[in-house]
Amino acid sequence: MIYKEIGHTGVKISILSMGGHEYLPDGKSRGFNENFELAVRPGYIFEGFGRGRRTEVLSLAYQNGINFFDVTQDSEKEALGRNLKEFPPPYEIYIQTRPEGMVYTYDPYNAKMANYALLKAEVQRGLKLLQRDCLEFLNIAFMKSALDHDPEYLDKIKDNIGRLKKEGLIRFASADTFSGEYTYLKQIEAGCFHTVYINFNFADDGGKWTVLSRAKERGLAIISREAFMKGELFKMGEEVGLTDRTRLANIALKWNLSFEEVTTVVVGTNNPSHLKKNLEVLKDLKLTDEEKDVIEKIKTSSIYKAYEKKKTEEFFEN
Repeated sequence: MIYKEIGHTGVKISILSMGGHEYLPDGKSRGFNENFELAVRPGYIFEGFGRGRRTEVLSLAYQNGINFFDVTQDSEKEALGRNLKEFPPPYEIYIQTRPEGMVYTYDPYNAKMANYALLKAEVQRGLKLLQRDCLEFLNIAFMKSALDHDPEYLDKIKDNIGRLKKEGLIRFASADTFSGEYTYLKQIEAGCFHTVYINFNFADDGGKWTVLSRAKERGLAIISREAFMKGELFKMGEEVGLTDRTRLANIALKWNLSFEEVTTVVVGTNNPSHLKKNLEVLKDLKLTDEEKDVIEKIKTSSIYKAYEKKKTEEFFEN
């Protein structure tokens, strides 16, 4: 495994990390695609998470030095907490999660995260699910509407992060949004975040123009997600006659890691063989000319063109 340091904290995380999603037979993520309302409801736990192949994936992650784990909905938090007790990692790991029901568009103006008592209580509730005393990375994901609604919003978030750290409930905070470049830059400028959590792939690469470089200037790590475009990458490949999914996945990972600003790429799978094949990119991270040609061929796909247009408009709409 290869590790990169988070700023100057002394904390080093693996350049490939594990997401907490588990999947349905059609490849869509569990929970969100079973009942979205329940998936983002604090306290609701779906049956069957953290069992079978998921525990095999965790074992393989340990064997290969993966030490960063991101979980979202409560079902994933509970499962990871239980699995870590059942199968303790042989080294220190770092977990990132979010305050459920407070991020993105789940709470109007993300007002609950600006209220310290509510945020603290939610962090403590999440820690119980994870069976931990301190959360390494708290994902603070708010929308531009929060900034527009409350001119003091960022100051409140900065104060809340400081208080959570002082009380020993979290170590670091991750900047995140679905509002695009404007909000990311505001978060980076706030000076209270250690990492930026961002969608990043060659069809959704708006971050490479300013966000990545600004984060690097401020010493923030980049945690990249959606390398496989929520599975759309493979549909793009099929459309242009590229059906080797393993090859496409590894090219997507190598593309991500070709940016020196990227600290880690979060990989989502509950298939041990898929993770094992993803880990093969560590043998040689350099994109070959042939692999670059594959990317260019994918870009001729009509699915790619529609996806890229939509994501670019979303990222730069503000």
